[in-house]
Order: sequence, then C-alpha cells, then structure tokens
Amino acid sequence: MAFTVAIVGRPNVGKSTLFNRLVGRRLALVDPTPGLTRDRREGEASLAGLKFRVIDTAGYEEGDPESLSARMWRQTEMAIAEADLSLLVIDAKLGVTPTDEAFARLVRASKKPVVLVANKCEGRNSDSGFYDSYSLGLGDPVAISAEHNLGLADLHEALWAYIGDAEHEVAARGAEGPLKLAIIGKPNVGKSTLLNQLVGYERMLTGPEPGLTRDAIAVQWEYEGKSVQLVDTAGMRRSAKVDQPLEEMAVEDSRRALGFAQVVAVVLDGTEPMARADLSIAALAVEEGRAVVIVVNKADVIDDRGKALTELRERLADSLSQVRGVPVVMLSARTGTGVEKLMPTVLATYERWNRNIPTGELNRWLEDVVARNSPPSPQGRPIRLRYMTQVASRPPRFVLFTSRPKDLPDSYIRYVVNDLREQFDLEGVPIRMTVRRSPGKAADFSLRHH
Repeated sequence: MAFTVAIVGRPNVGKSTLFNRLVGRRLALVDPTPGLTRDRREGEASLAGLKFRVIDTAGYEEGDPESLSARMWRQTEMAIAEADLSLLVIDAKLGVTPTDEAFARLVRASKKPVVLVANKCEGRNSDSGFYDSYSLGLGDPVAISAEHNLGLADLHEALWAYIGDAEHEVAARGAEGPLKLAIIGKPNVGKSTLLNQLVGYERMLTGPEPGLTRDAIAVQWEYEGKSVQLVDTAGMRRSAKVDQPLEEMAVEDSRRALGFAQVVAVVLDGTEPMARADLSIAALAVEEGRAVVIVVNKADVIDDRGKALTELRERLADSLSQVRGVPVVMLSARTGTGVEKLMPTVLATYERWNRNIPTGELNRWLEDVVARNSPPSPQGRPIRLRYMTQVASRPPRFVLFTSRPKDLPDSYIRYVVNDLREQFDLEGVPIRMTVRRSPGKAADFSLRHH
C-alpha cells in the first residue's frame, strides 16, 4: 500500500489548498468559509518525484457528540489512524491557537511521524506565527504558502526523510536526496545548451528559436559522486510581454521548478547588458529563499571580460543587495570554456545555504558588532541587543532579541545582516532576520530582512 499522508488542522488554515497543490489539480473546493471540507478526500500526490497517497481532512469545531462537527472530527481521527504521517497545518499569519494545540496533542498521541507546516508564509506578517509554532513541540516548522506555491521544496525535504525515493532505493528515514539545481533565465540565453554541456550529450533540444523549451525538464546526473537533479526551464519574460496561453503555462512551470530547487543558476546573455527581466528572475529566486549563482553565458564572444564582470557586479550590488556578494561564473555553454567552474561554485553556495552557526559563536560576534557600532538611543533611551540565535537553515534564519524592537531602525538591522554575511561567509544566500522583544516580554513586533 502506498505511503499515506494526512493533512490535518483547524478550519481555514489552507489544508485543501495544500491538498490541491500536492495532487496537481483542483480536487478539493477552496473558499474562505470555515468548515467547507467535511468528508475525507483522498488523492495521489506527487512532489518533485515523491509519490504518496494524501488525505484532506475536516477542521475541528466544538459540538454535541452526534453533531455534524463531531462526526467530522471522528473522520479526522480515522485519517490520522490510517496515515503513516500527519502534516499538521497552522496559519502563520494568525499564530498558534488553542485548537492548534489540541491538534498537536492528537497527532502526538498517534505515535506516528508529524511534520509541522506553517502555511500562509508569503508575507512579513507571518514571521511571528512561524516562530510561535515552535511552542507546539513538534520540531522545526516548514514555512510554505500553498496558495502562492512557495516553500514546497522545503516540504519535499521534510517528507523525503520518511518516504524516500523507491526508484533509487534510498533509505526511508534520514536519507538525503539529490541536489536540485534549476537553470533559469530569459528565452534563448543558452540554458538548454548549458545543461547539455554539463551532462556531456544532447539531452535537450537546442536551437536559435526562442521558446524551444516549453516544459521544465528534470535530468538526473552525477557530479563527482554527488547526485544532482538538473532542471532545464522555459525562458521567462516579464508578465506584460507574455500574451500566449502556451507561454503562460510554460512560465508557470518554470516558476514551479524554481520553487522546488535548492540552488538556482540564473543564466544571462553575456553579449547584452543585464536587463530588468534578468534582475526580476534573480529576485524571484531570492524571494523563494533559494541559493543563487549568476551564470554569464557566451563569454567566448565578450571582448573585455574584466570590464563586463566589473559592470555586472556593480549592477548586482545596486539592484540585488539582499544577496550581496552573489557568485558570478563566466562561461561558454557552446564551447565548454569555463563550465568546469560552475559546479564547484554551486556546491559552495549550497553549503552556505545549509550552514548552521552555533549560538555561542553568534553571540560573541554580536557583542563585537555592538562594540563597533552601538544601536541608536531614541529619546535618550538606549536600545539593548540582548541575544541572537539561528532557528533554521535553507536559507539561514535568525532571531535577534532586543529591548525595543519597534525603535530599532532598518538601517541598523541592515548593518547587522551585512556584517553577519561577511563574518560567517554567507555571500550569495538570502538571510531571514526577525527582530523580537526579549524573552519574558510580549513579542509585539517582528521584521524580516533578506
């Protein structure tokens, strides 16, 4: 029997939206009305190669033992009993509620694996609820937005440890899947040619015609003993220029591929200045939290590579400052010149994206940061930075505790983030920084910076 996953949680947290996303079609009705889902709904799910059976369940509402809400609750209990694993979904914008705590007790009592999913994490106002979810005692939450197709790569990683990859006989628990590298960029910049050069044969159709690649195509590959999943994608243009349904579908497929990636290689045409569309594509990868490598293709026909590289770095520093120091590789996909530099750069960036910094080391660094440049003192009252910890990686996420979060200026937070990036070699990866009131006081404010 297929591995079975039950999606559980209180009403209106996005369970059915996630269900539809996993099964790849709109099987479950989705509406803001609480309690819309009543019966269990089942489907065959596919998530970046993982295949499993998924069950959508009703939320919980109090009622008499024989009421409709009570019968819905029993259906949820049956789904948990039947499943091999539960996905407990909470609304990160609203934070943890007593009903969430009741669900946490229920899934813990099942003695089966549980993955905590913080949904609706597409905006800044979701950070407080995301970190509050640690109070449920179910381990690290997976931040997603089922509606906006964000964070599903992280959900894939969480499920991979339990489901594994039967096709490759990967162990069911604790196994690490292949490194997922998406190759993205505007049409006709050489993405498919680069993939062919990497794998050593004509795996993808190439040619001068724009839009030759329509689907996101995954290719399994091995680099120096490391399993890699290369994903070639359709060219992406600004939304205003996309007017054909087929191209719209292709671009949407590329966006999905980006969401499943761990590292994103943004390919540029080295014979042209970096355009706004190139920056938009790179910014999309950063917003998704992926590690980014900039690939300058057609370097064999660039007259002055040094000048071109300097101009590109200046443009990136101005327009993509949220991943300051993003690595750049100049190569020719057609001739193979410089292609050997790409994978070492990808692996180094992937390692930084996965990095965990010990709390003691972080706080010794924080003391030095404050000693060099103290926070301002609005109205003569000093702002004290008390403590800092890393709460997640992929990308690195940090929480900075301070006496007065509301009064800490954005400019000082940028100073902290930039020094953190430089001190701990986090160049080229997004950094998520949340500022919160010191423990023991109400956490009434949070702010995230990349």
